[in-house]
Amino acid sequence: MSLNISHVTKRFKSFTAVDDINLTLEKGKMLGFLGRNGAGKTTSFRMILGLMEPTEGEITYEGKAITSDMYDVIGYLPEERGLHPKLTVNEELTYLATLKGMKPKAIKQAIDTWLTRFEITENKDKKIESLSKGNQQKVQLLASILHEPELLILDEPFSGLDPVNVELLKGAVKELNANGSTIIFSSHRMEHVEELCDDICIMNAGKMVVQGPIHEVKEAFGYKRVAIEADYDLTELATYPGVVKYEQLGETTHLTIDDVAVAESLFVYVQQHGFVRRFQVLEPTINEIFIQKAGEQHV
Repeated sequence: MSLNISHVTKRFKSFTAVDDINLTLEKGKMLGFLGRNGAGKTTSFRMILGLMEPTEGEITYEGKAITSDMYDVIGYLPEERGLHPKLTVNEELTYLATLKGMKPKAIKQAIDTWLTRFEITENKDKKIESLSKGNQQKVQLLASILHEPELLILDEPFSGLDPVNVELLKGAVKELNANGSTIIFSSHRMEHVEELCDDICIMNAGKMVVQGPIHEVKEAFGYKRVAIEADYDLTELATYPGVVKYEQLGETTHLTIDDVAVAESLFVYVQQHGFVRRFQVLEPTINEIFIQKAGEQHV
C-alpha cells in the first residue's frame, strides 16, 4: 500500500469541503482525480501533502502520516503556478532541487537532461519572466519532477500547452510512472485521464461519487452506446424501443441505449434489413461517466 485516505473530512466552520472520502492508491499506480471546480480537489491535495489538517480521518503514505520530513520524496505541481520571475531557469531549478535535498552534481546533471528532454536548453540562462507561457509551464513541471519523487501530484499539468508540447510532457509523466512514481493526476481533459491513468475517482460537492480501476468503473457504468454502419437508411432506429438518442455522424449512426440488452435486439433487427458493415457496442468514456456522476461536461 502506498497512499491511504481513510474517512477524511474537512470542514471550514459550517461548510464541509471534503466529506468522508476513502481512497487507496497502490505504489506505482496513476490516479485520475476528477471533479468540477469547488468539488474539493485542491483541499484534498493540501491534506494529502500535509499542508492542511483533516477535521476527521487519517491520511498515510507507506503507513505513516505525511510530515515535512517526507517532502524530499514528494512532488507537487499546483494549478496556481508560482515561479520566481527574476531568476534564470537554471537558478530557479537549482534552488528548488536544493530544497529537495539533491546534491549539486546531481542537480546539474538532472537539469541538463530534462532541459534537453523538454527542448528548452536555449532557455537555461534566461529569466523566467522572459519565457513564453508554455515554456514557463515546462519549467514548473520540471521543478516538481527533477528529484524523481516517489509520490507526485499533478494539478492540470498540460493546461494551455499546444498539442506538440502536451505529447512531450505526457511522455515524461509516463516515464516517471513506469519508473515507479505513484502519481495523482488531475485534469479537465478526460482523454488524457483515460490514456494515462490506472484508476479514477470523481468528486462532487465534497463527496467521492466514483472510485476504482478505470476498467471496473466502465463495466459498472454499462455499455450504452452503439455505432452502426449499413448500406441502407437507419433513421427509423431513432424510435426503436430502448433507444434514447439518435445521432448521424458521417456514415456512422450512433445510438444511446438505456440498457445493454437493447444492443442484442438491435443487432438482430439491422441484420434482417440489409448489409451491415459495422455494428459495435462502445464502452462508456470517462467524460460520459463524469457528466452522469458530476452533472456537467468537463471540457
